[in-house]
This record gives sequence, structure tokens and C-alpha cells, in this order.
Amino acid sequence: MLIRADICAYAKDKYQTRPEQPWPQRYPDWLVLRHRANGKWYAVLMNIPRHKAGLKGEGKIDILNLKVDAGLKMLLAGTKGVLPAYHMNKEHWLSLVLDGSVADKDIIHLLDKSYSLTR
Repeated sequence: MLIRADICAYAKDKYQTRPEQPWPQRYPDWLVLRHRANGKWYAVLMNIPRHKAGLKGEGKIDILNLKVDAGLKMLLAGTKGVLPAYHMNKEHWLSLVLDGSVADKDIIHLLDKSYSLTR
């Protein structure tokens, strides 16, 4: 199961990007991955209350927001661990729950797609 540190390490190795904390005082656990050349975001890691993601239970959950094309978003709708984007444009972004419900290879594939879409 991929965790936040794995995703950040992958982004550093493959894209030479390091996570940024745009709002360290208010949201210290939120990390943004952006292109070095154009500054565009391609991923956002967040730790949010489960109920804000429409999930049952108490506590917080790690999610990964990624940009996707409309066709892929439609295909993934309703898939376990795939949610409408939290705090982002729901037409172009989605959220993946980082609890093992989405396969590691699928997370990496979608991260790579998001990187390509935001070039």
C-alpha cells in the first residue's frame, strides 16, 4: 500500500519535484507537487476528516488529488477508493483514498497521467 512518503519519493525520483507546503500553519499535512518548469500543480496530498470525503467513520484519511481527463474520470466513477475531488475542480480532478483500496500500480499510473496533463 502506497503512503504519502512513497508518493513523494516517486515524484522526486521520476520528476525531480519535491512536495511543498503552501499553508503550513493552517494545513501542515497538505502537500503540493508541482512542475518545476511551469509551476502547475499535478498532485495534492491531504489528510482530511473522513466525513468531508463522504466516508463513514471517525478520524482522518489521506487522499491524493490528481488531474484526469473527462473520459478516464467517467470510467473511474464509482470505483472503490476513487472520490470526487476534495477542495478542487470536480470536473478535472479526482481524489484517491490512500488506504489500500486503489492498487499501487493504478495510483502511479494516474499520477503519471496527471503530470502529463498539467505540462
